[in-house]
Amino acid sequence: MAMALLQQVCSVTVARTVRSRALSAPSRTVSVPSPSRVSQLDSRVLLGKSEEELQQLALDFGQQSYRGKQLHHLIYKRKVKDIQDFSHLPQAFRDNLQEAGWKVGRSPVHRAVTAADGTVKLLIKLEDNRLVETVGIPVEDSKGSIRLTACVSSQVGCPLRCSFCATGKGGFSRNLQRHEIIEQVLAVEDIFKHRVSNVVFMGMGEPMLNLQSVLEAHRCLNKDVQIGQRMITISTVGVPNTIKKLASHKLQSTLAISLHAPNQKLREKIVPSAKSYPLETIMKDCRDYFLETSRRVSFEYTLLAGVNDAVDNAVELAELLHEWGRNYHVNLIPFNPIEGSEYRRPYKKAVLAFAAELESRKITVSIRQTRGLDASAACGQLRNEFQKSPLLEGSDNSQLEVANAAVC
Repeated sequence: MAMALLQQVCSVTVARTVRSRALSAPSRTVSVPSPSRVSQLDSRVLLGKSEEELQQLALDFGQQSYRGKQLHHLIYKRKVKDIQDFSHLPQAFRDNLQEAGWKVGRSPVHRAVTAADGTVKLLIKLEDNRLVETVGIPVEDSKGSIRLTACVSSQVGCPLRCSFCATGKGGFSRNLQRHEIIEQVLAVEDIFKHRVSNVVFMGMGEPMLNLQSVLEAHRCLNKDVQIGQRMITISTVGVPNTIKKLASHKLQSTLAISLHAPNQKLREKIVPSAKSYPLETIMKDCRDYFLETSRRVSFEYTLLAGVNDAVDNAVELAELLHEWGRNYHVNLIPFNPIEGSEYRRPYKKAVLAFAAELESRKITVSIRQTRGLDASAACGQLRNEFQKSPLLEGSDNSQLEVANAAVC
């Protein structure tokens, strides 16, 4: 449930990863959770590598190091998708890269849906034929400048199964590799012909269950794609011990907690995985995160009509936040209805009353603008239209049960 809607500007989702260094380095897989039949991570992917790593790769192939700088420019500036289209490089170098099994690491867009407000939802078809969502959200300011936000996924599906989330209803397949995260941002730039200025890890999946790949993608987006750390938000429903791990990296990015309830009992109803991570522990970890990083924590609160949208809930939420500190922000997200859901979208009057109550108690609050309602924009909705389950035919669900047990 680090996700639930793109109206929410796709609000919402340890890890399998690989660090590839030299040409001959073998791939290795480290995954928690680890669903069945997930192929070994491919270390021979150019996307995600730093300029220094690409320079070393060029040297490994008997080229001069400046060829690595050219590779970096072709991948991240010109966004070339195929090695044979690296026209600045010698043909022999291109052939040698391909013969050795190297690839750029860009996947085709399977489907693109544009909403009336300009929001674009993309389905990207990965190498194993699984589909993953990403969203481009353009916002024009008063001066006519465009701010383009990419809402990216970190997993194919999600194992946390938050009760209101379309992605959770579709099941969970696997973690995304770092290049599969990075390429979502590049795909949004391709569609809009415009640089992405902000990235939010609020698409499909729980980022903290794929923290290694998320951090590697974060590094690349910051250093290679050149998106400022403060323009990147990592959202989580809460996975034990991971907020402390994230804090240790001292990123200047925003941590957003998908809270959705002011008390433990109600949160467990909405977020089943909350049973393993009590609200009091989450709040302590958030306080420690602020002390470690000096970065204000944001709380995502999806308003569900008749469930958590009463003024009394707002009072309880304010009391909770004041108990644990002052440097918090609440982002209210009116629920985006999804097929088969028991929940309803609250009336505007209820949303405004909830926000007013928080403000009266000196809580900084914002109401997320609804975007992309006509583009199946809630996270997981569009994917579910084309691929009801992220598990391929013949996959063994027993591993998925193990994955769920690991986080619940």
